[in-house]
Amino acid sequence: MTEPMSYGDEVAVVVVTYFPGETLEPFLDTLAKATTRPVRVVLADNDTTGEAAAVLDRAAERDNVTLLRLGENLGYGTAANRAVAELPDSVGWVVVVNPDLEWEPGSLDALLEVAGRWPRGAAFGPLIREPDGSVYPSARLLPSIGRGIGHGLLGKVWKGNPWTRAYRQSSAEPTERTAGWLSGSCQLLRREAFDSVGGFDTRYFMYFEDVDLGDRLAKAGWQNVYAPSAAVMHIGGQATKLVSARMLKVHHDSAYRYLADRHRGLLWLPVLGVIKLGLELRLRIAARRG
Repeated sequence: MTEPMSYGDEVAVVVVTYFPGETLEPFLDTLAKATTRPVRVVLADNDTTGEAAAVLDRAAERDNVTLLRLGENLGYGTAANRAVAELPDSVGWVVVVNPDLEWEPGSLDALLEVAGRWPRGAAFGPLIREPDGSVYPSARLLPSIGRGIGHGLLGKVWKGNPWTRAYRQSSAEPTERTAGWLSGSCQLLRREAFDSVGGFDTRYFMYFEDVDLGDRLAKAGWQNVYAPSAAVMHIGGQATKLVSARMLKVHHDSAYRYLADRHRGLLWLPVLGVIKLGLELRLRIAARRG
């Protein structure tokens, strides 16, 4: 049996980029005020090209920033895995994050402080605010078949339905607690725990890689911890706006993969067939509206 790798206490921030636009510089500026510790930043770039690449080149001129050009669009989880693998053993804490958010002062230090209270904590998620100041429900239950169908069918037309409320944990007070999974837009990861489950599942190009990671960490005996004493503001999917129709299909494919992986066998085939048809119908309806 292979002994687990022993890591140091340094912190790195892995930013998965794809045409990050104007959000990257404010991200880096606010990160500098989020911690008093020295932090190395790796930009794991999924093949940003043309004039947009100049944003990355400017960012890489900063002393603590390294640009890792992946040469193709590998998706979120694979890009993050590649960047984490490049980090030295002195780094034991890794933030995997989108570039389209801004840090509140001291927020990374607050995340690390929470991590110190949870020795079996593997992933730590901050409170995430929308640009209008509202709190995004970023610490959720794992999606079951029942909650998934109820939320998927009714979430857009009846936002207060019981399946969506339960899944999103939207009625829960923002207190420090364990969760089924945490939003992948910003997570502090204990590198030892991340390694123990093989990182993100590379079969997920985008979406549900964070849900899958949270589930596998919990099954391996680790905890996903919501840490609202730390806060960030998420501006929103800058890159996915470029290909929104394609991203909706990717989202549905990832949702189906997650459920199919966890409901194997002949008895589940009819249920999964209905779910697949429902997702395809939902995609067609969305395409017509769009």
